[in-house]
Amino acid sequence: MEHAPEAIDLKKAEGLRVTWHGGGESYYTIAYLRRMSPSADMRQLRDEMDANPLAVLPSGVGAGGQVVATDAELVGNYGLKIVFSDGHATGIYSWDYLRSIDPEADAERATGGPTE
Repeated sequence: MEHAPEAIDLKKAEGLRVTWHGGGESYYTIAYLRRMSPSADMRQLRDEMDANPLAVLPSGVGAGGQVVATDAELVGNYGLKIVFSDGHATGIYSWDYLRSIDPEADAERATGGPTE
C-alpha cells in the first residue's frame, strides 16, 4: 500500500478529511465522494458520461437534495466503505484511490501549480 492515512475525520453531512502518513492532507466533499465512487456501476456511468456528455443520469445520482454519508467503516487496513443517504453502498475507497482523486491535486495538475 503506497498511501496510508495517519488520521481520518468524516463529517457525515460535509466531507472527509484525511491526514496522510508522511505529510499532506486531502479533503473530499460528500457529494464528490458519491460522484467518484469506485463501484463498478459508477465507473461505468463516468465512462458513459465521458463518451457522451448528454447521457441521462439514473435517478438518485446528481438529483436534487443533499446526499450525506449515513455510515462508514474501515475495510481492513486498505480503505473505507461509505454508505450514502441515497442507498449507494457498494464502493470501497482504498487509500490509493483516495489519493488519486484528491480534488486539490487535480486542481494543481490542471493549473500547473498549487492552489491557494
